[in-house]
Amino acid sequence: MSENDDLLANYKKAYDRRVGFGTRPALILIDFCMGYFDETCELYAGVDDALASALRVREAARAAGVPVILTNVVYHPSAIDGGRFFEKAAPLKNFLKGSPMGAWGPGLEPFEDELVISKQYPSAFFGTSLASTLTAMGVDSVLLTGLTTSGCVRASCVDAMSHGFRTAVIAEACGDRHSAPHEANLFDMNAKYADVVSEAEAVAFLGTLKA
Repeated sequence: MSENDDLLANYKKAYDRRVGFGTRPALILIDFCMGYFDETCELYAGVDDALASALRVREAARAAGVPVILTNVVYHPSAIDGGRFFEKAAPLKNFLKGSPMGAWGPGLEPFEDELVISKQYPSAFFGTSLASTLTAMGVDSVLLTGLTTSGCVRASCVDAMSHGFRTAVIAEACGDRHSAPHEANLFDMNAKYADVVSEAEAVAFLGTLKA
């Protein structure tokens, strides 16, 4: 048995459950900001494929009448609202208000009926109105896409589950600066916090919903 087979067998003893999709989902696109796509920026992660996948899922979600919410990271020009996260992660300076690196990634622009949640910390839920908004909308589950898998996607995943939302993470629609943290965090989220699903599974599910 290979080391990888042994790992899978070990985890399967304890973590081998899927919770499935909910009945009233929302799609969340986390931090698809220009810094991750600009090779001159230290945030660059080569994640064009993840954005392309997220845009396809978004199209399916809109066709099904599923709410779409985008998040970005925006700091006061003085970074007074950045706290310890800004202190620790130096590249966050690219998200000071007005920075071109904080603009939406290539081909992504919010529609008028899509909510934008601006945040200062990794989770889309921490310090924002997202949980209350989803609850008020009657949403029972979330489909997560975004950047980066090991950072803001993971943090949002844990908080989504903690707030009581069934959570699905769409593997191809998430990205990171290296495959190792990407795959490791997908593995861990799937074990403990969410169902990690393929783009095809997510689009097929959305196709079952009526607009």
